[in-house]
Amino acid sequence: MPGDRYEKYGRPTEPADLNAEYMTVQETAFVLKCSVPTVHRRLDELGIKKKTGRRVVTNKADRAALLESSLVPSLQGRAKAAKPRKRGAGRKPLAQPQAALAA
Repeated sequence: MPGDRYEKYGRPTEPADLNAEYMTVQETAFVLKCSVPTVHRRLDELGIKKKTGRRVVTNKADRAALLESSLVPSLQGRAKAAKPRKRGAGRKPLAQPQAALAA
């Protein structure tokens, strides 16, 4: 299939050296145990610059910042607490027919 050749860029891959100075986003995702889109999203949140048209590479400092941002939950990303549902009084009794009331 034509799209299969780009499929490998969306999967985390194991790096040859876990302590390498530079790693691709796929290798960074493997080390941080998260998905590739999560790494891209965190890079954007932290303001780490990427060059257009180039393969994105992270260094040790970038990976340390990504790890630190993953350990501290973001207040903006948290969902609001769900409100408790209002429950009715239960089933209502059936209305009495008017003819039964008149008798």
